[in-house]
Amino acid sequence: MMVMVTAGTMALAVAMAVVRPDRREGIGLWALALVANAVTYLLFMTRGWAPNWISMVLANSLLATAFALLLAAVSEFHGRTPQRLPILLPIAATAVLMTISQNHHQMRLLCLSFLLAVQIGLILWALWRPEPPRQRRGALLISVALGTEGVLLLGRGLWYAGHEGPPRVIMSNGLSQSLTFLTSFIVVQLATLGFILMTKDRAEAINHALANNDMLTGIANRRLLQQTLRRDTERAMREHAPYAVLMVDIDHFKSVNDTHGHLAGDTVLRHVAHLLQARVRGQDMVGRWGGEEFLVLLPATTLEGARQLAEAVRASICDTPSHYNGIPLPVTVSIGICAEALQPGDRARLLVEAADKALYAAKQGGRNRVESAPLARMHVLPGALAAPARVR
Repeated sequence: MMVMVTAGTMALAVAMAVVRPDRREGIGLWALALVANAVTYLLFMTRGWAPNWISMVLANSLLATAFALLLAAVSEFHGRTPQRLPILLPIAATAVLMTISQNHHQMRLLCLSFLLAVQIGLILWALWRPEPPRQRRGALLISVALGTEGVLLLGRGLWYAGHEGPPRVIMSNGLSQSLTFLTSFIVVQLATLGFILMTKDRAEAINHALANNDMLTGIANRRLLQQTLRRDTERAMREHAPYAVLMVDIDHFKSVNDTHGHLAGDTVLRHVAHLLQARVRGQDMVGRWGGEEFLVLLPATTLEGARQLAEAVRASICDTPSHYNGIPLPVTVSIGICAEALQPGDRARLLVEAADKALYAAKQGGRNRVESAPLARMHVLPGALAAPARVR
């Protein structure tokens, strides 16, 4: 059974070592923990013919090191620097106590049980605090596996605290001892699979964000705006509900880049995106349409409501300058609106085209203003959303 545990744990370690994510996910530390655990069982198998400092002191110190590496892996997964004290202190305490209690079986197992239970508690605390992980499935699997192991260790420690001799169910040869080793192996397997699942879920979340969010501002990108607009307008057409689109463009944005550089321009884009996000409702969507243009999707919004929001956004951006290297960068925006009660046969792209025409009128009218345009209803072949190119 020990050979099986050792071989299986080493196989898991090799499999995890093959994974080389770009981010520091803690996978390497977790793989080292598996190696330490496997070597621990190799040293356990030397009991009886190797010196006690190898089969007892070194073996149990390596076991404590394995749990310490798990703690460091969880901390690294959360992007935190592992703290030295909770990592190194249990290892040192285990080495000292195992050295002192080499000839005291009850004391040795009593100390080891409680020390390992404390290490498991530290791992679970780091996993869920100060903030719970977003990747709940893997975290729950780790918690169940290590939590079960911690309860068993505490139970064993409490038994040793009240009895003189070792519990026969643990120390007897045969089925019960095999079940003990098998349980430990299952805990290692489940906890490792849970950690892999956490990294997988995070990678999928990152890929989803990259596919649907603008890298610079963090808001929705054009692809997600198009998908959402089609979905929302189809629902609005079925219900004959009002729907509004705002096209927002930063005035004289080119002069910001020419005067202060493109990094300053990026700061302005993020600033405007933040102010837009702060003004909309939960069911609305703000996205970057392209360049210095933003699109705001407003379900169940009339022309009057859209104009009130647009004026509030325009005033907020005008009154709140961005800052770059301590230099205020005042900017204004022009906003075009199209808001209609949609009917069957309307097209999502016509809303965007009307808002774009209104935006052009706002630019022609002097900028830093809001204009609206009606939806031009006509039979149009279905096509991709596209904003007409023009020279500003």
